[in-house]
Amino acid sequence: MSALGRAELEALIEEATVDAYGEDEQLTGLFTMLEEHLDVPFATVVLGVEVTVRGVDLTADGRIVALCSRGRVRQSLGILDLPLPASAPSGAEWIGARTGSQERTERDSGSAGRAPGRR
Repeated sequence: MSALGRAELEALIEEATVDAYGEDEQLTGLFTMLEEHLDVPFATVVLGVEVTVRGVDLTADGRIVALCSRGRVRQSLGILDLPLPASAPSGAEWIGARTGSQERTERDSGSAGRAPGRR
C-alpha cells in the first residue's frame, strides 16, 4: 500500500462518514467501507508467525478488529495493530482512513498523545 497523503485520507474519511451523526455512526461508516473494500483473505505476519486475515468485525465495545487465523487457532486483532504485508491487499487504504479518523477524533477532543481513558 502506498502511503496516502493527508488530503487523500481526509477524502476517504469524508466518503465513509458523510451521513454520520456522532462517533458511533462514523465508526460504523468506516467499518462498512473496510468490510466492503478490503480484499480478504490475505496473509500477514503477526509476532513472527504467518496468519490469514479472513475478515473484519465491529466489536460491541466499538473496536474494528481483523479476524485472523492460523490452522485451527482464531484470534481477533485490533485493525490499527494489524501489520500489513509488503504487498498490501486491495482496500488496505481504508485501514489508513481508520487511523486518520482516530487521529482526527483525538485531535478534536484534545486527547492526542494521552493514555487511553485519560483526558
